[in-house]
Amino acid sequence: FAGEDIPPRRKIIEYTGELISRRETKRRAEGKELIYLFTVNSYWCRDGSVGGSGAEFINHCCEPNTEARVVGDRIFYHSLRDIRPGEELTLDYCFDKNVDKHVCKCGAKNCRGTLNLK
Repeated sequence: FAGEDIPPRRKIIEYTGELISRRETKRRAEGKELIYLFTVNSYWCRDGSVGGSGAEFINHCCEPNTEARVVGDRIFYHSLRDIRPGEELTLDYCFDKNVDKHVCKCGAKNCRGTLNLK
């Protein structure tokens, strides 16, 4: 949640975590352990459950107030609009349409009903 006023286009937080290969990503995703994976590119992912900054706890919303920008192998969350103190920080997870469907209940006016892109 925002602790102060955040103006639009402000860098809020870097998504940190262990940089892992897609092979390791698949292995971890099949396990029972808690993971927070963010795809960096076609080969690398970051696992926020190992050395995460707290960004891994930002929830999905179909009408988010932040966006992720990948710069090299780093991920930064930026505000899309004014965010008020106490407002939950949200991000559209943009899961691929070809992976298992994940139901969304974000409550946004334009909720698409899934975390996956249509």
